[in-house]
Amino acid sequence: MILDKITYPSGVEVEEGNEITPTQAKDQPTVSWDTEQNAFYTIVMTDPDARIREWQHWLVGNVPGSDVSKGDVLSAHVGAGPTLGTGLHRYVFLVYKQPDKIEFDEERLTNTSAKGRDGFSIAKFAEKYNLGNPVAGNFYQAPYDDYVPLLHKQLGE
Repeated sequence: MILDKITYPSGVEVEEGNEITPTQAKDQPTVSWDTEQNAFYTIVMTDPDARIREWQHWLVGNVPGSDVSKGDVLSAHVGAGPTLGTGLHRYVFLVYKQPDKIEFDEERLTNTSAKGRDGFSIAKFAEKYNLGNPVAGNFYQAPYDDYVPLLHKQLGE
């Protein structure tokens, strides 16, 4: 299932592989998907094309329905930041239905540090917490632009 809607504050929407610049996608988007009553979900945004394997950009668990603002932020949102010369990167959103509310033992990551984001594996994370397969997803592609150096500086890189 495709996520119903992913919209960035800049007004751009994620539409199955469309191209969005890092400048347009720098702030946390609003996201909605079909939910089951009284169910909890985990949403992740990841870059499988990063130099250092998969890189987590956003991770929120225990989301009641699709109200991300009421979930447990495991990794605060960090926008797209493909390194110069690496071409388009895919930014993938996946939603998992949780078996129940989960006590996550992950270190909480702020949006001002890259520590703990590289080498991430959503497959291993999903297995660790018994999330099964994603119930919804979508993605966009982003090229390098002038916002990327600012993002890297924010992350202490």
